[in-house]
Amino acid sequence: MIPFDRIDTLFLDIGNTLVSIDFGRVAAELAARGVPVTTEALQRAEAASRPDMSRRLAGQPWRDPEEPFVVYLRGILARLEQGRAGLDGRLRELVPDLVPLLRGERASDLWRAVMPQVPEALARLRRLGLRLAAVSNSDGTAEQMLEETGLRSFLDAVVDSAVVGYEKPDPRIFEYTLRLVGAVAESTLHVGDLYDADVVGARQAGLHAVLLDPYDDWAGVDCPRAPDLLALAGSFEGARGSR
Repeated sequence: MIPFDRIDTLFLDIGNTLVSIDFGRVAAELAARGVPVTTEALQRAEAASRPDMSRRLAGQPWRDPEEPFVVYLRGILARLEQGRAGLDGRLRELVPDLVPLLRGERASDLWRAVMPQVPEALARLRRLGLRLAAVSNSDGTAEQMLEETGLRSFLDAVVDSAVVGYEKPDPRIFEYTLRLVGAVAESTLHVGDLYDADVVGARQAGLHAVLLDPYDDWAGVDCPRAPDLLALAGSFEGARGSR
């Protein structure tokens, strides 16, 4: 159980916690190649792909012959194919063509859609007096990404793995952030979307952890789950008798 009444610091992953990939852009590229899909279908496929991606990330260092973004995109498209007659591998064949178009020169070229109700959730968490820090495996542009999306002002700090030299699940990235914001592990909660990066890493550093699971894809994991950041804000408010 998370002691919501005693947590004073919240660490937040960025991707799929604060900001998602631009699903509209992905849908447009697929439509241009004769495969019309909805952004909702892409969102669902992306969420379903997370457990497999998480397991791959657990084997540090990365051992797959393909780079992580290629594996991530291939996993999304594979799940999008499921139950859709006539595709049978067609989407996955588009991966080499789509990767250079979608990835761009920096993470924020694709990861730029503020997730629904995130600004409201962050505002409510701030009103409770929580310290908020973003902790992300990124490419050195996490702070710029949050500035461009209008979320930086909600945060006390932004920690980018490419800047500090440690990637989740390495506990040192969490320990660094604790020192940066003046927090202690016992009263800090980390929230993210990948069990093997976010939950495992946070626990190794002594933090509490919550896994975001909007579609119940992670049934059976040994940690608390929440559908989104707004629901998590409600848990804090309920524990503190405020809204």
